Amino acid sequence: MRKLLLAAATAAALAPLAAGATTGYFAHGYGIKAKATGGVGIALPQDSLAAASNPAGMVLVGSRADLGLEWFSPDRGATITGNGAGLNGTYDGNGTSSFLIPEFGYNRMLSPTMSLGISVYGNGGMNTTYKTNPFAAFGGSGEAGVDLMQLFIAPTMAWKIGNHAIGVSLNLAYQRFEANGLPPAFAGFSSDPANFTNRGYDDSTGYGVRIGWIGQITPTVALGATYQSKTSMSEFDKYRGLFANQGDFDIPENYGIGVAWKATPALTIAGDIEQINYSGIPAVGNPINSLFTGAQFGSTNGPGFGWQDTTVYKIGVTYDLNPTVTLRAGYVTLKQPIPANQTFLNILAPGVVEDHLTLGATWKMGAKGELSLMYMHAFEKEVNGSGSIPPGAPPAGMGGGEANLRMSQNSLGIAYGWKY
Repeated sequence: MRKLLLAAATAAALAPLAAGATTGYFAHGYGIKAKATGGVGIALPQDSLAAASNPAGMVLVGSRADLGLEWFSPDRGATITGNGAGLNGTYDGNGTSSFLIPEFGYNRMLSPTMSLGISVYGNGGMNTTYKTNPFAAFGGSGEAGVDLMQLFIAPTMAWKIGNHAIGVSLNLAYQRFEANGLPPAFAGFSSDPANFTNRGYDDSTGYGVRIGWIGQITPTVALGATYQSKTSMSEFDKYRGLFANQGDFDIPENYGIGVAWKATPALTIAGDIEQINYSGIPAVGNPINSLFTGAQFGSTNGPGFGWQDTTVYKIGVTYDLNPTVTLRAGYVTLKQPIPANQTFLNILAPGVVEDHLTLGATWKMGAKGELSLMYMHAFEKEVNGSGSIPPGAPPAGMGGGEANLRMSQNSLGIAYGWKY
């Protein structure tokens, strides 16, 4: 399985690849149509990327294939104030500012009530490149930043039983990670300083499952529910001195419910509520505070990025303007996962955006083809630190003061789908 996943990931990486850090480091939606509709998809499947939101949707979209590409541009940075160790300054994390995110889906109806398909999509977005190293006063040299990419290959079976559909996906996952420019002062707190920073890219593979249900409750109302297990991943051996539990970096469980209401023959209104349990992954959820009470980076249950669980709310509408054109719009909001006292380490991963606006449209092209477009804007969010940098001189402290984070995002996407 590892060779298969590495081959798939290598093919995907032929383009500069990352994913949108819009709801923490999960994408706000999957598939260009869903992304244009506020990311909703639990009760509103629209194409063969449906399995990424709810595998039950695959038996409802018919035999089709979809190929899409998204241009994603985050604007992220940090400001450090009141520090007594020389860290003060405003830092731009946009050394790499544009990413291309491919997606692919294929679905075949084996019978009127059974489908077999595959969806290929990504998460990620813990990506920063600071050309001016914010940790230079502690000995950090060269550019500083991290790069995390997650690729999912999800073979999916789905069945229709009366007015209900159920589905299951095997999530085959690949991760790639790199960290650069972290200071020696931090490595001194590591259980394995030789595998802490500047080790190049490392790979990780694993698997999990997603299950889902969609029920047509009335002729105009559908409900849906989905659950994805924690995805168990192999360790990042090159960063076993950075991530808790000797380089362990699993993908958190997430689950949600959705509703779709066909208000008129032309207008559909849909909404999702999704829960992402970041705190269940020690490398992501453990607070950095334990670093200054004797714990070490990379150790069992050691310090992490301090991310909290988050609940994501999505609403979207589709409107058939005429038999050829469908318009889409949506809104996504959440409480970003980084507490004010955890901003210092999250200079490397400032995934703090909360409010997103989406727009898009689909044009039918002949009897079987269709072209879809999407635009997403995540409004700028600032998180000001509060007790975020420990006082005192290294190694017992980091000079005090506060680390303040900011991020906004834009993305454009295009996809071509065809039925057969």
